[in-house]
Amino acid sequence: MLKNSKIFVAGHGGLVGSALVRRLTQGGYTNIVTRSRRELDLLHKEAVAEFYLRERPEVVILAAARVGGIHANNTQRADFIYENLMIQTNIVWGAYQAGVKQLVFLGSSCIYPRNAPQPIPEGALMAGSLEDTNQPYAMAKIAGIELVNSLRRQHGCRYFSVMPTNLYGPNDNFSLENSHVLPALIRKVVEAKAQGREDLVVWGTGSPLREFMHSDACADAIVYLLENLDPLALPPTCSHINIGSGQEISILELTRLIARVVGYEGRIVQDTSKPDGTPRKLVDCSLLARLGWRHPEGLTLERGIRETVEWFTTTENLRGL
Repeated sequence: MLKNSKIFVAGHGGLVGSALVRRLTQGGYTNIVTRSRRELDLLHKEAVAEFYLRERPEVVILAAARVGGIHANNTQRADFIYENLMIQTNIVWGAYQAGVKQLVFLGSSCIYPRNAPQPIPEGALMAGSLEDTNQPYAMAKIAGIELVNSLRRQHGCRYFSVMPTNLYGPNDNFSLENSHVLPALIRKVVEAKAQGREDLVVWGTGSPLREFMHSDACADAIVYLLENLDPLALPPTCSHINIGSGQEISILELTRLIARVVGYEGRIVQDTSKPDGTPRKLVDCSLLARLGWRHPEGLTLERGIRETVEWFTTTENLRGL
């Protein structure tokens, strides 16, 4: 990947996509192509094919997806599997047909079985039953991994997949209905403090353990792999690469950390009638380490949460509170 390579970041306005644009720009890449949803509907095969024909990108980073937390995944199951299958098929297959030289597909650690060994190695894929609440989304992502891996094995495409852990940061979705746990908790705590509530009610028992990673750290790992990895050198059985921080925290401790950062001093109440999701989810990043990437030491979870809270609580982002 050269500094003047034409790089298409699909999903540039989202959490990971915006971090990738920041990282590429900081790295001196000068030919970044982006399209908003209004400009290019990734669900439409013909529109994507026309885009490839017109723009001819050399590198594609697929960070676009329909995403959400437990509630959204569980109540919009058909939407999640259909839209993600369509987006990734149009982008990945379209890239192959257009002769795109490099492509990276972003999945999610929810592809792994509910009771996978911890930390979760890449080889745990399809070794057990998925967590039911996000099964449709996970199955779509698994199909995307297989498509990318099959193109590499059959046609020699320099395409690969990465499986990030739970991500957070600027441009995340902070909707209480459709967001992931960390941004949802940030919004709940900020609102509780602003409204002077004595109690903060959060879903589940608080016992599940989760690994969190700032989107900027994830973007750094992806760009590093694009710069240094030859996907054709990967073993045929290596379908994807885990990306994570290597640290985990319980949902209850995470809530307390966010409350401390925000300055909320009320009581935290667990609503145990709500689902917990997977008991533990820590990815094994030993392969990524062997490839030479290390997590930035200074980007701790507390620092990342402080920066994300600061971003969220700006005047523009508080309009919806």
